[in-house]
Amino acid sequence: MERRVRMKPSFEDLMHELVIRKIRPSHQRIKILEYLMEHPCHPTVDQIFNDLQKEIPTLSKSTVYNTLTSFMEAQLVRVITIEENETRYDIITHNHGHFKCDSCGAIYDFKINIDDFTAGELSGFQIYDKNVYFKGICPKCLYK
Repeated sequence: MERRVRMKPSFEDLMHELVIRKIRPSHQRIKILEYLMEHPCHPTVDQIFNDLQKEIPTLSKSTVYNTLTSFMEAQLVRVITIEENETRYDIITHNHGHFKCDSCGAIYDFKINIDDFTAGELSGFQIYDKNVYFKGICPKCLYK
């Protein structure tokens, strides 16, 4: 499984990342980006909103949605939908796989060369997104 190291980006680094992607670096956008970088757990809008609202009482859920949409358009985050009723956001935008534990709900990244997969039946199709999702029980839950 791919392990992620929590990084503590500087305010300047976060601001620079938004500027180079042509996103105005407001306080709320910077805090949302910081949250995603420090909590690479594939959070939902509700998780981001609930955690950041403690620090930013004026934050609205609409601001979180709009910011994430801007981040997606700038290819700063990627949407993952392992479950149909659950949209999560991934700060790691290069191709990789996801495993979701049916017991604890944790999502793990794993390395996989998605580009090696070919689908001859899709010859002539334009593919703009590839995902690999596995579901099962993680070792923590399996060996409790």
